Amino acid sequence: MKVALVYTGTTPELIELVEKEVRQLLPKDTEIISNQDPSIIAEVREAGYVTAPPAARLVSMFMKAVCDGADAILNICSSVGEVADAAQDIGKYTGIPIVRIDEEMCREAVKEGDRIGVMATLSTTLTPTKNTIMRVAREMNKHVELVDVLVDGGFGLDQEQFKELMTKYAGEICDKVDVILFAQGSMAYCEEYIHQKYGKPVLSSPRFGALALREALVKQGLLK
Repeated sequence: MKVALVYTGTTPELIELVEKEVRQLLPKDTEIISNQDPSIIAEVREAGYVTAPPAARLVSMFMKAVCDGADAILNICSSVGEVADAAQDIGKYTGIPIVRIDEEMCREAVKEGDRIGVMATLSTTLTPTKNTIMRVAREMNKHVELVDVLVDGGFGLDQEQFKELMTKYAGEICDKVDVILFAQGSMAYCEEYIHQKYGKPVLSSPRFGALALREALVKQGLLK
């Protein structure tokens, strides 16, 4: 069995977190392909939204994974999650599912509460994540309110410094929300710490993405 992980952000923390979660849930002999193009997120950040060229390159990465023999594809970047949505019909046609890392996390957030806090270090990640939350809320016939916070000043910090910064910003919204959602997978190592400090459910995408990838393989009949 072979799976492809498609990255547009390539921080060591993110890659380590995602691969750890995926390897825990899939058989040991599963081959993991890591496709990376950090220029995609760089262009999205510069433009402030997903323009046509980076969207096209992301779809090309999905198709490369298909050509490389992947049985399922996990899209890691939430900023381009809606491109993955647009590619779903291609995934159905080829028989190779394209799974978003964050969709099931958003669905869980809607189950957890009516007021959802969304944390991100990039403004380009906030909007598509909020769009996904609102979409799954409509699918679940539930009204939710979103409280978003842009974590400013995180660039260049080590893990402990970043954890402190995340905790500061989480504290500003914790009384206004029922659940806190991290819009970027690279934030995941702060999840348990902030949950313990504020007593709120805190959700990050790597574990949900890995579960969704495994479920896609089960539906393919490749896992039980």
